[in-house]
Amino acid sequence: MLLGAHMSIAGGMDKAVERGMALSCTAIQLFTKNSNRWNGKTLQSDEVARFLELKKRSGISHVIAHDSYLINLASSSATLRAKSIAALIDEMERCRTLEIPYIVIHPGAHLGSGEDTGIKNITDSLDIILKRTDGWGVDIALETTAGQGTNIGYIFEHLCRIMSGVEEKDRVKTCLDSCHIFAAGYDIGTNEGYHKVANDFNRLIGFDNLVCFHVNDSKKGLGSRVDRHEHIGNGCIGKKFFELLMNDKRFKNIPKIIETPKDKDAKNDKVNLALLKKMAGDAAS
Repeated sequence: MLLGAHMSIAGGMDKAVERGMALSCTAIQLFTKNSNRWNGKTLQSDEVARFLELKKRSGISHVIAHDSYLINLASSSATLRAKSIAALIDEMERCRTLEIPYIVIHPGAHLGSGEDTGIKNITDSLDIILKRTDGWGVDIALETTAGQGTNIGYIFEHLCRIMSGVEEKDRVKTCLDSCHIFAAGYDIGTNEGYHKVANDFNRLIGFDNLVCFHVNDSKKGLGSRVDRHEHIGNGCIGKKFFELLMNDKRFKNIPKIIETPKDKDAKNDKVNLALLKKMAGDAAS
Protein backbone atom coordinates (compact mmCIF):
# COMPACT_ATOMS: atom_id res chain seq x y z
CA MET A 1 0.00 0.00 0.00
CA LEU A 2 1.47 3.32 -1.08
CA LEU A 3 0.25 5.63 1.66
CA GLY A 4 1.70 8.63 3.45
CA ALA A 5 1.51 12.34 4.17
CA HIS A 6 2.98 15.67 3.19
CA MET A 7 6.08 16.06 5.35
CA SER A 8 7.79 19.20 6.59
CA ILE A 9 11.37 19.89 5.44
CA ALA A 10 12.13 22.06 8.49
CA GLY A 11 15.69 21.30 9.55
CA GLY A 12 16.71 19.83 6.19
CA MET A 13 15.38 17.73 3.33
CA ASP A 14 16.33 14.52 5.12
CA LYS A 15 14.04 15.45 8.03
CA ALA A 16 11.04 14.92 5.76
CA VAL A 17 12.14 11.31 5.26
CA GLU A 18 12.70 10.87 9.00
CA ARG A 19 9.21 12.18 9.72
CA GLY A 20 7.75 9.86 7.12
CA MET A 21 9.58 6.89 8.62
CA ALA A 22 8.21 7.73 12.07
CA LEU A 23 4.71 7.35 10.64
CA SER A 24 5.57 4.15 8.70
CA CYS A 25 4.83 5.92 5.41
CA THR A 26 5.53 4.15 2.14
CA ALA A 27 5.09 7.40 0.18
CA ILE A 28 5.56 11.07 1.09
CA GLN A 29 5.19 14.49 -0.45
CA LEU A 30 7.38 17.49 0.32
CA PHE A 31 8.31 20.98 -0.79
CA THR A 32 11.82 21.37 -2.17
CA LYS A 33 12.06 24.86 -0.62
CA ASN A 34 9.98 27.32 1.38
CA SER A 35 6.59 27.25 -0.36
CA ASN A 36 5.87 30.94 0.23
CA ARG A 37 9.11 32.37 -1.15
CA TRP A 38 10.40 32.71 -4.69
CA ASN A 39 13.98 31.80 -3.85
CA GLY A 40 15.21 28.91 -1.78
CA LYS A 41 18.44 28.08 -0.03
CA THR A 42 20.94 26.20 -2.17
CA LEU A 43 20.85 22.47 -1.51
CA GLN A 44 24.13 21.46 0.11
CA SER A 45 25.88 18.27 -1.02
CA ASP A 46 25.87 16.76 2.47
CA GLU A 47 22.15 17.46 2.84
CA VAL A 48 21.44 15.79 -0.50
CA ALA A 49 23.60 12.80 0.43
CA ARG A 50 21.76 12.36 3.75
CA PHE A 51 18.41 12.58 1.98
CA LEU A 52 19.28 9.98 -0.65
CA GLU A 53 20.89 7.58 1.81
CA LEU A 54 18.03 7.81 4.30
CA LYS A 55 15.46 7.33 1.54
CA LYS A 56 17.18 4.08 0.50
CA ARG A 57 16.89 2.72 4.04
CA SER A 58 13.46 4.14 4.82
CA GLY A 59 10.90 1.86 3.21
CA ILE A 60 9.51 4.95 1.49
CA SER A 61 9.43 3.92 -2.16
CA HIS A 62 7.74 7.03 -3.57
CA VAL A 63 8.70 10.66 -2.92
CA ILE A 64 6.75 13.38 -4.72
CA ALA A 65 7.39 17.12 -4.65
CA HIS A 66 4.87 19.97 -4.59
CA ASP A 67 5.62 23.35 -6.10
CA SER A 68 5.55 26.78 -4.46
CA TYR A 69 2.19 28.46 -3.94
CA LEU A 70 3.52 31.62 -5.62
CA ILE A 71 3.92 30.05 -9.06
CA ASN A 72 1.19 31.02 -11.53
CA LEU A 73 1.62 29.80 -15.11
CA ALA A 74 -1.88 30.97 -16.07
CA SER A 75 -1.24 34.67 -15.50
CA SER A 76 -1.35 37.09 -18.43
CA SER A 77 1.27 39.23 -16.72
CA ALA A 78 4.45 38.58 -18.70
CA THR A 79 6.54 39.46 -15.65
CA LEU A 80 4.74 37.09 -13.27
CA ARG A 81 4.64 34.28 -15.80
CA ALA A 82 8.37 34.59 -16.56
CA LYS A 83 9.11 34.58 -12.84
CA SER A 84 6.87 31.52 -12.39
CA ILE A 85 8.55 29.65 -15.25
CA ALA A 86 12.00 30.32 -13.79
CA ALA A 87 10.84 29.29 -10.31
CA LEU A 88 9.35 26.00 -11.50
CA ILE A 89 12.47 25.16 -13.49
CA ASP A 90 14.51 25.82 -10.33
CA GLU A 91 12.28 23.49 -8.33
CA MET A 92 12.57 20.82 -11.02
CA GLU A 93 16.35 21.18 -10.78
CA ARG A 94 16.02 20.50 -7.06
CA CYS A 95 13.90 17.44 -7.84
CA ARG A 96 16.55 16.18 -10.25
CA THR A 97 19.22 16.58 -7.56
CA LEU A 98 17.05 14.75 -5.02
CA GLU A 99 16.00 12.06 -7.55
CA ILE A 100 12.30 12.95 -7.23
CA PRO A 101 10.48 11.98 -10.46
CA TYR A 102 7.32 14.13 -10.18
CA ILE A 103 6.43 17.62 -9.06
CA VAL A 104 2.76 18.41 -8.42
CA ILE A 105 1.71 21.88 -9.54
CA HIS A 106 -1.44 23.95 -9.33
CA PRO A 107 -2.32 24.86 -12.95
CA GLY A 108 -2.73 28.54 -12.03
CA ALA A 109 -5.27 31.37 -11.86
CA HIS A 110 -6.17 33.47 -14.90
CA LEU A 111 -6.82 36.55 -12.70
CA GLY A 112 -9.55 37.92 -14.91
CA SER A 113 -8.19 37.21 -18.39
CA GLY A 114 -10.57 34.26 -18.86
CA GLU A 115 -10.20 30.49 -18.79
CA ASP A 116 -9.29 30.07 -22.47
CA THR A 117 -6.47 32.60 -22.15
CA GLY A 118 -5.36 31.08 -18.86
CA ILE A 119 -5.19 27.59 -20.34
CA LYS A 120 -3.18 28.86 -23.32
CA ASN A 121 -0.78 30.62 -20.94
CA ILE A 122 -0.32 27.37 -19.03
CA THR A 123 0.36 25.26 -22.12
CA ASP A 124 2.76 27.85 -23.54
CA SER A 125 4.58 28.03 -20.20
CA LEU A 126 4.79 24.25 -19.89
CA ASP A 127 6.26 23.96 -23.39
CA ILE A 128 9.07 26.30 -22.34
CA ILE A 129 9.62 24.50 -19.05
CA LEU A 130 9.61 21.00 -20.53
CA LYS A 131 12.09 21.96 -23.27
CA ARG A 132 14.49 23.46 -20.73
CA THR A 133 14.26 20.40 -18.47
CA ASP A 134 14.57 17.76 -21.19
CA GLY A 135 16.39 14.68 -19.96
CA TRP A 136 16.18 15.63 -16.29
CA GLY A 137 13.96 12.70 -15.31
CA VAL A 138 11.42 15.03 -13.69
CA ASP A 139 7.83 15.26 -14.94
CA ILE A 140 4.90 17.48 -14.00
CA ALA A 141 1.60 16.43 -12.38
CA LEU A 142 -1.26 18.90 -12.76
CA GLU A 143 -3.39 18.99 -9.63
CA THR A 144 -7.16 19.24 -9.71
CA THR A 145 -8.41 22.40 -7.98
CA ALA A 146 -11.52 23.45 -6.09
CA GLY A 147 -12.16 26.35 -8.49
CA GLN A 148 -11.70 29.00 -5.85
CA GLY A 149 -11.34 32.49 -7.32
CA THR A 150 -10.12 32.27 -10.92
CA ASN A 151 -8.21 29.00 -10.50
CA ILE A 152 -8.10 26.69 -13.50
CA GLY A 153 -8.34 22.92 -13.08
CA TYR A 154 -11.68 22.54 -11.29
CA ILE A 155 -13.07 20.40 -14.11
CA PHE A 156 -11.30 17.47 -15.75
CA GLU A 157 -11.77 19.12 -19.14
CA HIS A 158 -9.32 21.86 -18.12
CA LEU A 159 -6.57 19.35 -17.42
CA CYS A 160 -7.43 17.44 -20.59
CA ARG A 161 -7.05 20.61 -22.67
CA ILE A 162 -3.71 21.46 -21.08
CA MET A 163 -2.36 17.94 -21.53
CA SER A 164 -3.55 17.82 -25.14
CA GLY A 165 -2.07 21.25 -25.86
CA VAL A 166 1.52 20.69 -24.72
CA GLU A 167 4.13 19.36 -27.12
CA GLU A 168 5.71 16.82 -24.73
CA LYS A 169 2.49 15.09 -23.72
CA ASP A 170 4.21 12.14 -22.07
CA ARG A 171 5.75 14.42 -19.43
CA VAL A 172 2.51 15.91 -18.11
CA LYS A 173 0.48 13.77 -15.70
CA THR A 174 -2.19 14.46 -13.07
CA CYS A 175 -2.74 14.50 -9.31
CA LEU A 176 -6.31 14.07 -8.09
CA ASP A 177 -7.24 15.83 -4.83
CA SER A 178 -10.45 14.50 -3.25
CA CYS A 179 -11.24 17.70 -1.33
CA HIS A 180 -10.75 19.80 -4.42
CA ILE A 181 -12.90 17.78 -6.81
CA PHE A 182 -15.69 17.48 -4.23
CA ALA A 183 -15.65 21.24 -3.62
CA ALA A 184 -15.61 21.73 -7.40
CA GLY A 185 -18.86 19.79 -7.69
CA TYR A 186 -17.87 16.16 -8.31
CA ASP A 187 -20.13 14.04 -6.07
CA ILE A 188 -17.75 11.31 -4.89
CA GLY A 189 -19.47 10.63 -1.55
CA THR A 190 -21.69 7.78 -2.77
CA ASN A 191 -20.96 4.47 -4.47
CA GLU A 192 -22.73 5.56 -7.65
CA GLY A 193 -21.08 8.99 -7.65
CA TYR A 194 -17.63 7.56 -7.01
CA HIS A 195 -17.77 5.24 -9.99
CA LYS A 196 -19.26 7.88 -12.27
CA VAL A 197 -16.52 10.38 -11.43
CA ALA A 198 -13.83 7.70 -11.85
CA ASN A 199 -15.23 6.77 -15.26
CA ASP A 200 -15.38 10.42 -16.32
CA PHE A 201 -11.77 10.92 -15.25
CA ASN A 202 -10.65 7.82 -17.13
CA ARG A 203 -12.51 8.86 -20.27
CA LEU A 204 -11.10 12.39 -20.33
CA ILE A 205 -7.62 11.94 -18.85
CA GLY A 206 -6.94 8.23 -18.33
CA PHE A 207 -5.90 6.31 -15.23
CA ASP A 208 -2.50 5.78 -16.84
CA ASN A 209 -1.90 9.53 -16.50
CA LEU A 210 -2.71 9.58 -12.77
CA VAL A 211 0.42 9.53 -10.59
CA CYS A 212 -0.83 10.66 -7.19
CA PHE A 213 -3.91 11.09 -4.99
CA HIS A 214 -4.22 13.82 -2.39
CA VAL A 215 -6.54 12.15 0.11
CA ASN A 216 -8.37 14.87 2.04
CA ASP A 217 -11.87 15.36 3.38
CA SER A 218 -13.54 18.75 2.84
CA LYS A 219 -14.67 21.31 5.39
CA LYS A 220 -17.02 22.80 2.80
CA GLY A 221 -19.90 21.26 0.89
CA LEU A 222 -20.30 19.80 -2.56
CA GLY A 223 -19.84 22.47 -5.22
CA SER A 224 -18.80 25.14 -2.69
CA ARG A 225 -15.68 25.97 -4.75
CA VAL A 226 -13.85 26.54 -1.43
CA ASP A 227 -10.55 24.74 -0.73
CA ARG A 228 -10.52 23.75 2.95
CA HIS A 229 -9.12 20.37 3.97
CA GLU A 230 -10.59 18.32 6.81
CA HIS A 231 -9.62 15.13 8.64
CA ILE A 232 -10.64 11.85 7.01
CA GLY A 233 -14.31 11.09 7.62
CA ASN A 234 -14.94 14.29 9.58
CA GLY A 235 -15.87 16.50 6.66
CA CYS A 236 -18.57 16.83 4.05
CA ILE A 237 -17.34 14.01 1.81
CA GLY A 238 -17.89 11.34 4.47
CA LYS A 239 -16.22 7.95 4.92
CA LYS A 240 -17.74 6.11 1.97
CA PHE A 241 -15.46 7.70 -0.62
CA PHE A 242 -12.32 6.86 1.35
CA GLU A 243 -13.45 3.26 1.86
CA LEU A 244 -14.03 2.90 -1.88
CA LEU A 245 -10.71 4.52 -2.79
CA MET A 246 -8.65 2.46 -0.35
CA ASN A 247 -10.07 -0.74 -1.80
CA ASP A 248 -10.06 0.13 -5.49
CA LYS A 249 -7.59 -2.27 -7.09
CA ARG A 250 -7.17 0.04 -10.08
CA PHE A 251 -5.36 2.51 -7.82
CA LYS A 252 -3.34 0.06 -5.72
CA ASN A 253 0.01 1.26 -7.07
CA ILE A 254 -0.76 4.99 -7.04
CA PRO A 255 0.58 6.91 -3.99
CA LYS A 256 -2.09 8.30 -1.68
CA ILE A 257 -0.94 11.35 0.27
CA ILE A 258 -2.88 13.06 3.06
CA GLU A 259 -2.70 16.84 3.43
CA THR A 260 -5.03 17.02 6.41
CA PRO A 261 -4.62 19.64 9.18
CA LYS A 262 -1.34 19.25 11.09
CA ASP A 263 -0.43 19.45 14.76
CA LYS A 264 2.94 19.63 16.49
CA ASP A 265 3.45 15.98 17.39
CA ALA A 266 1.86 14.49 14.22
CA LYS A 267 -1.03 12.92 16.15
CA ASN A 268 -3.45 14.05 13.46
CA ASP A 269 -1.41 12.35 10.75
CA LYS A 270 -1.25 9.15 12.82
CA VAL A 271 -5.02 9.10 13.28
CA ASN A 272 -5.80 9.82 9.63
CA LEU A 273 -3.33 7.28 8.28
CA ALA A 274 -4.47 4.62 10.75
CA LEU A 275 -8.08 5.14 9.69
CA LEU A 276 -7.23 4.77 6.00
CA LYS A 277 -5.21 1.62 6.71
CA LYS A 278 -8.11 0.20 8.73
CA MET A 279 -10.50 0.87 5.86
CA ALA A 280 -8.27 -1.14 3.54
CA GLY A 281 -7.68 -3.85 6.15
CA ASP A 282 -11.35 -4.31 6.98
CA ALA A 283 -12.16 -5.01 3.35
CA ALA A 284 -9.32 -7.50 3.05
CA SER A 285 -10.28 -9.43 6.18
